[in-house]
Amino acid sequence: MTEDNNKYQSPLTSRYASAEMSYVFSPNMKFQTWRKLWIHLARAEKELGIAITEEQLAEMEANVTNIDFELAAKEEKKRRHDVMAHVHTFGVCCPKAAPIIHLGATSCYVGDNTDMVQLRDAFDVLIPKLARVVDRVAKFAETHRALPTLGFTHFQPAQLTTVGKRASLWLQELLMDLRNITRARADLRFRGVKGTTGTQASFLALFDGDHDKVEELDRKVTKAAGFDSAYIITGQTYSRKVDLDSLHALASLGATAHKMATDIRLLASLKEVEEPFEKDQIGSSAMAYKRNPMRCERVCSLARHLLALTGNVQMTAAVQWLERTLDDSANRRVTLAQAFLTADIVLNILQNVTEGLVVYPKVCERHVMQELPFMATENVIMAMVKAGGDRQECHEQIRVLSHEAAAVVKQQGGENDLIARIRAHSYFAPVHAQLDALLDPSTFVGRAPQQVDRFLAEEVRPTKVE
Repeated sequence: MTEDNNKYQSPLTSRYASAEMSYVFSPNMKFQTWRKLWIHLARAEKELGIAITEEQLAEMEANVTNIDFELAAKEEKKRRHDVMAHVHTFGVCCPKAAPIIHLGATSCYVGDNTDMVQLRDAFDVLIPKLARVVDRVAKFAETHRALPTLGFTHFQPAQLTTVGKRASLWLQELLMDLRNITRARADLRFRGVKGTTGTQASFLALFDGDHDKVEELDRKVTKAAGFDSAYIITGQTYSRKVDLDSLHALASLGATAHKMATDIRLLASLKEVEEPFEKDQIGSSAMAYKRNPMRCERVCSLARHLLALTGNVQMTAAVQWLERTLDDSANRRVTLAQAFLTADIVLNILQNVTEGLVVYPKVCERHVMQELPFMATENVIMAMVKAGGDRQECHEQIRVLSHEAAAVVKQQGGENDLIARIRAHSYFAPVHAQLDALLDPSTFVGRAPQQVDRFLAEEVRPTKVE
């Protein structure tokens, strides 16, 4: 048994998450970003007149990926400070640059700014994936825009809708999520170069009271890190409301995914719609015939976890004292990474599901025809009145036949035979020839196909993800 198998491994990374999202929150990504930030700071300080040489910068740049993790672990155990452990570890491989690494900075210079880089890069992984799911659901909705199916309210049979219109309900919420997540990404700013309590006092001292140089330092480092702007106001950390806004957008996606996956699970039970099922896939270890909707079940399971994580960031934002307390740190190490990893997994599964959704039109038709005779009674009454019948008498005749048919369905377990009873009753002879037309399911779906067409044309297709 290897050493790794003797330690807990998060299933988020060991089983489910994509390589690109796992990398965003990996130790290599984190600590290489720390080193890049130290280089950005040193270069900007040099450009603004601090005595730092090109040789020192070149030494740092040559060792960005040369991280001795064992040494860093030893240093952290000794110093009880992760940032200083890595300052010393970087200094070991950069002896010429060691005296100027982290000059004027506080731990949050690398810690919080790296968090911002990770949030930005993680959003950049998610947004194209969400756009692909939107595209797949849009194609599904368009394909089945006019396929009648039984609608449900309270999970009881209701008026008809179409398979494509139902998918458009999912699609509308996915578009909301795309808007929310894109907005959260666009709202991100760099913490920047702010010092221990956010006042930039250490940098003001470094530049002998030159406020303009401190401002320019902040701008230079922000630009070097790939951000358009930095927060003007921070404490020691950037506001934890930023984390809260980011995870709210992810949790909203989790709610959409849970609802969508639950709908598919319900429809799979009705045998109307199924998620993809592979040739050699096993649904149950005991019941060989089963085709369990395990992908959608996994989406629901992980979406609940994603929803639950927002409580952590809400509490963290609420309980920060004054300029900063450290009780956010351990929590955020877990919560931020898990939220983005979970969202990534959910989108990966949704893409797989939406690319292979199977619809069974004959099953949909059978369910429609089990309920449609009752729904059509008003149309039959109106047709009888047009043929010269009395509305009240016709209503009573329909009521009696409907109750007889309902008894067959509920008490005998038979099929709905209301239409057969109407065909056999001489009272309804004036409309017997119209019954097939009166029972055409496509006449009971209202404007569902047209709503889908308009929705796709006006709201889905114009959506562009850069």
